Amino acid sequence: MTVTFDTDTYSNLLSKYQPRIIKTEEENEIFLEIVEELISRTNLNPEEDVLLELLVKLIEDFEYKHYQINSSTPQSRLLHLMDARSLEAADLVEILGSSEAVVDVICDRLEITKQQAEALGKLFHVDPGLFLFN
Repeated sequence: MTVTFDTDTYSNLLSKYQPRIIKTEEENEIFLEIVEELISRTNLNPEEDVLLELLVKLIEDFEYKHYQINSSTPQSRLLHLMDARSLEAADLVEILGSSEAVVDVICDRLEITKQQAEALGKLFHVDPGLFLFN
């Protein structure tokens, strides 16, 4: 069975909902409501499916730009944990190998190795993956 796509129906949907690049939180909320309404329906026609896909993409783009949840780096996580435990750079020399290595890691000039991440994980009682780029 071939699914047909009716451009007139799609044009009417575009005219009704007017999807566009989302620039404000209010616009994002409006499009989220439309998405929720479309998702709640049991049988969307092909044109509604395409509209739904477009709206989800616009929302994802807006939210990625404005709500990056995990934009921290291994170095920023290390600095945060050091601060929380009142540790100084000198406290990490044994783990990272030298004071130069500690400075390079903290200044983001040197990535933390897997072995160093394991040792830091034990020191801070956290998952070693926090100190590695994925």
